[in-house]
Amino acid sequence: MLYLSQILGRPIFDARSDKIAVIKDVIVRYGEEDYPPVIGIIARYNRRLFFIPKRDIADLSETGAKMRSTILDLNPFTRREGEVLLGKDVLDNQLIDVDGKRVVRVNDVQLIKAAETWRVSGADVSLQGFVRRLMPKGFYGSARPVEVIDWADVGYLATDSASATVQLKSSKDKLSRLHPVEIAQLAETLSPIHRTEIVESLDDEIAADTLEEMSTENQARILEEMNEERAADILEEMSPDDAVDVLGEMDEEKAQELFNLMEDEEKADVAELMPYEHDTAGGLMTTEFIVFPKDLTVSQAIGRLREMAETPNMIYYLYVVEQENSWRLVGLITLRSLILADPTYTLEQVMRESFQSAHPSDSAEAVAQTISEYNLLALPVIDDEGDIAGIVTVDDAMEVLLPKNIQRRLPRLFS
Repeated sequence: MLYLSQILGRPIFDARSDKIAVIKDVIVRYGEEDYPPVIGIIARYNRRLFFIPKRDIADLSETGAKMRSTILDLNPFTRREGEVLLGKDVLDNQLIDVDGKRVVRVNDVQLIKAAETWRVSGADVSLQGFVRRLMPKGFYGSARPVEVIDWADVGYLATDSASATVQLKSSKDKLSRLHPVEIAQLAETLSPIHRTEIVESLDDEIAADTLEEMSTENQARILEEMNEERAADILEEMSPDDAVDVLGEMDEEKAQELFNLMEDEEKADVAELMPYEHDTAGGLMTTEFIVFPKDLTVSQAIGRLREMAETPNMIYYLYVVEQENSWRLVGLITLRSLILADPTYTLEQVMRESFQSAHPSDSAEAVAQTISEYNLLALPVIDDEGDIAGIVTVDDAMEVLLPKNIQRRLPRLFS
C-alpha cells in the first residue's frame, strides 16, 4: 500500500539506476471501475513535463519509480479524455462519501497494488493524511489511526478537470443510492458549478426530486446553467407548482425558452398555475391529484388506480366529482377508507361530503393555518363554479408557517 504523498516529488530512475526526473503527478483512468487504475506518471525534468506509461515502470515505491529501460519519450504531456491527475484533480478537493452521506476534503490518496496494477483504493480525509503530506517519510503521527474512505463509496469528486464528464457517469449509480433529500443537502454544500454537475448526472426523475429539495434560487441557477433540452425534461418531472416557482425565479427570456421546450401536457399543467399570485392558495396549489366520478364503485376505483401509468406523489385523498369528465367536487375519500370499503359500494356511498376547502384567491397563510388546525395532509382548492382547481399539500403549507431557516431542513413528506 502507498499514499500519493509518499511518491510525489520522489526521483525516477532509469534501468541503469540513474536519476532522470522526479514524479510530478500520478494519472488514473476514471471510468466505470470502482477502483481507478494507474495508467502512468507525469515526470518532470527541469521545466519539461512528460508522460511515462505504466508499462515502462518496473517499480513504484516510497523511494520513487524505476523504469524498465533507458529510453524516454520527452514529448510534452497532454491530458486525454477520462484521465484524472491525483495530485492536481483530487488532493485538497471535495468529494461525496455516499456511505457516510457527507462531503469531505481529500487530504491524501491511498493506492494498492493488485494483479500487477496499482489502483486508487481510498481517500484519506483525516488530519493525519494532511500531516503525512508535510512529512511523507516517517511522519510523527504514522502510528495514529487514519480515516480512509473506500473509493467505491465516492459518489462524486468535485474536480474542475476535463474528466468531469467521465467521472459523472460513474457517479450516477452511486448518488442514486441516496435519497433526493440527502443528495440536495450534499450538493448545496458544494460550489454552484459542482452542484449543477451533480444534478446533471442524475436521471430526470431523481434530478427533479433533488431540485425540489433545494431553494428556489438554487433550482433556477442550476437549470439556467444546464442544456436547455435537459432542463426542460427535468422541469416536466417536477410538480407543476414547483415548476412555476422556479420559472418565476429565472430571467424572463430564459424561463420562456424552457417553458416552450416542455411537452404539451406538462406545459398545460404549468400554464394553468401561472396566473395565480404566489402568496395565494392558487399560487400554493398543485394540479397533481386524482378525481373519480361518484357513481364509480369502490372496486372500479381501485382498478383504475392500479392501471394508472403515473400517479401523483400525494394520493392519500381521492376527490369525488359529479360525473365522468367533470371537475365539480362533491366529496372526498381517503385511500385507507377506499381500501377498507365494501367493493360493491359506489364512491357516493362511502365519500365524505363535508370537508374543508379553500378558494384560489385565499391567502397562502390562511390556507396553511386551515391545514394545520385541522391536521390535514391536503386541502382542495375550489373555484367559483365549484370545480376543484388543485390541492395544497401539507409540506407546502408548512413552508408558509415555518421560519425560513427551518424550511430547508424539512424533507418533502410525499417524495
